Amino acid sequence: MALKAVLFDAGNTVMLVNYAVVAGALASEGFDIQEDLVREAEYRARVRLDPILARRNSTEAPEIFRTYIAFVCEGLGVEWGAAVERAFRQIAEYNREHNLWNQPNPQARAVLERLQRRNLAVGMISNSDGSIERMIIRHGLDAYFRFVLDSHVVGVEKPDPRIFEMALERAGVGPDEAVYVGDLYSIDVVGSRAAGLDAVLLDPAGLWGHVDCPKARDLSEAATIILERLS
Repeated sequence: MALKAVLFDAGNTVMLVNYAVVAGALASEGFDIQEDLVREAEYRARVRLDPILARRNSTEAPEIFRTYIAFVCEGLGVEWGAAVERAFRQIAEYNREHNLWNQPNPQARAVLERLQRRNLAVGMISNSDGSIERMIIRHGLDAYFRFVLDSHVVGVEKPDPRIFEMALERAGVGPDEAVYVGDLYSIDVVGSRAAGLDAVLLDPAGLWGHVDCPKARDLSEAATIILERLS
C-alpha cells in the first residue's frame, strides 16, 4: 500500500546528545577532550550498547545509562576511576534535570517540512522520561508532529510493538503504510518490525554494516530513502 506516515525516534534522531555537557564534565575533572571526539565515541557506544539492549534491558534504566557513558569514555581512551566517576555524576544529574538529548538535529526542521509537503503524517515514538513533548515544543518543532508518544507517559517502551501500534492508531494508518526512523537496531528496527512497520536505521559513522535494514547517514538521507517509496 502507499506510504502515508513517517514516525521518528527522539534521541539521536530528531534530538541529539548535548556533547558539550559530556565534554564539560570531563574537562572539570582534568580531561581535555573536544566535542567532536565525544560525538565519535558516542556513535561507537550506541553500537556497543545494542546487544545489551537486545536482551530486553530498558533503555531508561540507570545502569544502562551508566554503561552507555562508560562505553563513551572507553571510546575516548579515558580510564574509569574516581575522576571519571565524578564526571559521570555530573552528566547523570544533568540528564535527570534536563535530558541529555536536548539539542535539535540541525536537519530536523528541513526534513520534517519536506515530509509535510508530501502530505505524510508525522509522529514521534520515544523511550523517554516524560519530558520529550515539552522539549519538542520548546524548540518549535511541535507543529510538525501530529502526536508524540513518550514511553513514560503511555506506560509502554520500545521495542514492545504495542507502542508502535498506538502510534499507528494515532496516525490512522496501517503498518504497511508507515515507516519508522531510529538509531538503535534492537530497539527501533526490531520493535517496529514486530508491529509490521518498515524501518530506517540512522548510521552516521557507518558502523552498522552488520544489520539487515536500510541505513542512512543522517536525517536527510533517511528522508530520501523514505520518499523513494512514493516515486
